[in-house]
Formats: sequence, structure tokens, C-alpha cells
Amino acid sequence: MSESGTATAWRGRWTEFGIEMLIHVLGVASIGLMVLIFVFLLREGLPAFLEVPLSNFWGTRWYPTFGLYGSVPLLLGSLLVTVTAIVIALPLGVLTAVFVREVAPSWAREILKPMIEVLAGIPSVVLGFFGMTLVAPFVRTALGAPTGLTALTGALILAYMALPTIISVAEDALDAVPKSYRDAGLAMGATQWQTIWRVVVPAARSGIVTAAMLGMGRAIGETMAVMMVTGNAARLPLSLDSLLRPVRTMTATVAAEMGEVAQGSTHYHVLFGLGIVLFVLTFLINLTAASTIFRKKRRGGLR
Repeated sequence: MSESGTATAWRGRWTEFGIEMLIHVLGVASIGLMVLIFVFLLREGLPAFLEVPLSNFWGTRWYPTFGLYGSVPLLLGSLLVTVTAIVIALPLGVLTAVFVREVAPSWAREILKPMIEVLAGIPSVVLGFFGMTLVAPFVRTALGAPTGLTALTGALILAYMALPTIISVAEDALDAVPKSYRDAGLAMGATQWQTIWRVVVPAARSGIVTAAMLGMGRAIGETMAVMMVTGNAARLPLSLDSLLRPVRTMTATVAAEMGEVAQGSTHYHVLFGLGIVLFVLTFLINLTAASTIFRKKRRGGLR
């Protein structure tokens, strides 16, 4: 081998080594950053559980001015808005993904996919203004609610915000189903729709579950839009008409009150404590999704 060829080979090896080291450093840095954020959250939030009795923290009244830090109304408000949003968004997202991947012609698919991805880039404050000026008056007049700033209004906005994520992930899951599955269904005499609903969609179930969990994470972590359209009333949403009444979520509470509290005060630590509760709740949701996918893959491997 000539000297120029040897030098080129060495440069290629050093370039490859440098790229590998850069990837390792960035990967470790990303993990380290998440660990540091979690440690900071624990440092600022754990004192809340020492300063506030658990009976107070898990109470039903949120009045920090009077030393009442009941987080149950905030937790239930977050769950009500998030679950309602997913109930609305998941069927629409899966149906849209099925249409884009299985039904729409190729030219329409090339137009629809970028448009769906662009929807995810709309700022949440813009959607909040949209909810306040259009969705809230519609809810008040059409459903006879005392105010348009309700849990249902927040759920509708969050459902719209979760749709791009659900559609994109579900469409990728459908696209990953081998073509042989579709051919086998059609060869056995099934129609196109029977093949889609009884073969393709079940085969992509794990990806659809992932889409639902990512959409739920998108919804439960949203702050600005929820704070603008849900009314921010820290009340227990346990009545039958809770969807048509104001609620307050944990994220909206942290965003609305963090800028007004004294650093190091009990109220300050309780807000970080809410962040810990939100972190644990999100972790459990992701863990449930991961365990569901793992069990499905394990059963498939055993077969």
C-alpha cells in the first residue's frame, strides 16, 4: 500500500474513532443531564414532605395562603383532563393513521404526513388563545355550562395537541407491519378493511400503545394551554358534571404560582413536591407501556 493510501486509512480510522467518542460523550451527557434534573427536583421537593404533614399534602383543599396544601384536587384535575383528552384523541389518531398508511393514495400521503407534522409545531399559547376565544364560548353555549373555561375545554385542546404525536407514531407502527401480513389476509379471502382491522392493526398494537402513552405524556405535561382554558379552580372533580366545570392541574399550579413564592418557603418546596408527584406519575405510565410491549414481544418470541 502506498504512503498516501496508508495516510488516508489512518485519517479514516481517526475520524471514525472521533465520531464514536462524540456519540458516547453526547449520550452520557444526555443521561447525566436528566439525572441532575432529577436530583435538583428531589433536593427542592423532598423538604415539602418533611415540612407538611401527609394528611395536609394529600388533603382536598389547596389554599397555600392559609397553610393548606391539599394536592388531591390538582392530581384529579390533571387525570381528568388528560384521560378525557386521550379518549378523544386516540380513536381519531389511530383512524387517521390507518387512512394515511392504508387507504390514502401515495400522492395524498406525501401531502398529509408533512401537514400532520407541522401541526405539532404550533405554540401552545396560540392554542390557548384559540381555546379561549372559540372553543370556550362553544362549550358554554352548546352544552349549557356556567362557564366555557372547563375541564372539557382543556381536554379538547390537549386532544388536538396530542393528535400529531399519536398519528405519527401509529403510522410508523402500521408501516412496520410486513407486507406479507396484508397479502396473507387478502389471499385468505378477507376484504381490505377486514385485513386492516383484523391483521394489520393487531400486528401494530405495541406501536399504537406507545403512541397512546406518548400522547398521554404530551397531554399531562402541557402547561400554558391548560392554564388558559380550564378555569384554574382547585376543586375536587368528583361530580357527574365535572367535565363542564373549572378544574386546576398540577402543571398549571406550578406555572401560575412559582413566580410569586419566596425561595426556600414551604409553598416553594410544595410546588417542587408536585413536580415529584408528576414525575412519578409519568414514570409509571411509561413503565406500564414498556411492560405491556415487553410482555407482547415475549409471548411472540415464545410462539
